[in-house]
Amino acid sequence: MAKAKPKPKVKAPQPAITHPDKILFPDAGLTKSDLASYYESIAPVMLPHLSGRPITMERFPQGLGEKGFLQKNVEKGFPDWLERVDAPKKDGVVHYLVVRDERSLLWMVNQNTITPHVWTSRAPDLFHPDICVFDLDPADVGADGAERSAPAALRATALALRDLLEELGLPSWPKTSGSKGFHIVVPLDGKADSGGVSHFAHAVGALMVKRDPEHVTQEFSKVDRGGRILIDTGRNGYGATFAAAYAVRAKPDAPVSAPCTWDELESGDVAPRTFTVKTMKARIDKVGDLWAEMLKKKRSLRQPIERLKKLAGG
Repeated sequence: MAKAKPKPKVKAPQPAITHPDKILFPDAGLTKSDLASYYESIAPVMLPHLSGRPITMERFPQGLGEKGFLQKNVEKGFPDWLERVDAPKKDGVVHYLVVRDERSLLWMVNQNTITPHVWTSRAPDLFHPDICVFDLDPADVGADGAERSAPAALRATALALRDLLEELGLPSWPKTSGSKGFHIVVPLDGKADSGGVSHFAHAVGALMVKRDPEHVTQEFSKVDRGGRILIDTGRNGYGATFAAAYAVRAKPDAPVSAPCTWDELESGDVAPRTFTVKTMKARIDKVGDLWAEMLKKKRSLRQPIERLKKLAGG
């Protein structure tokens, strides 16, 4: 008897992009269709880093010309096929969007989502992060109230953080924030819970401040920073988010938060807003996904925590 031929896999239809000509970025002249085309083209390199992470959508229904809003809960009025994960909170549950494929990614874009902000953990285990994130955020003004721009100091701080993490036995990967600074990411084995990762990151930040109090601070309030660079470790707490790799930021020129190399950062060839929606295709064609190896370099925090204690006490 002849064997039945397996049925060919049918690709799920992509959601239609409604109002494709809507201008989302007036200064750059980019439409909703342009944004969807970007995310569709970047999906092969973006999805491995996005997949399974609860998403907070930063939506701009009328484009950047009007104020947007953040949406966490995806509960009613959404398609049945859309994956969601229930994240416990103090007074209930939040139903977060989870994106694992191009179909879901484009559905998100069709909601006028410019930036997906993601957790450091993935469903189903939301309590154990698989990355640790350091957000370097330069102050807008100095202690005297004057505008201050210190790209050299920002680069030096990023490199000092890289070197400290290497002292602890941890490899790290940088990406532009698409805003003012850089994100430095360490891949984890998922054994430490969010509280432990958050405590570790804060201790690393404290040692950075101890080593360079003139340029680095953990003071969150801008008026207390004195022109110093904030090493923001608050992205590691349960439910905290950061801009996903390859995410577009809600800024006039449509910058992208994109992986870069340490050499590019050190030389100054790459700045926080170097990459944009218009330039990322050529970038990917040239270098591919610079974070591809990061997914294979997961590390435990047990020994780094002990090393950090010794360094901090020395």
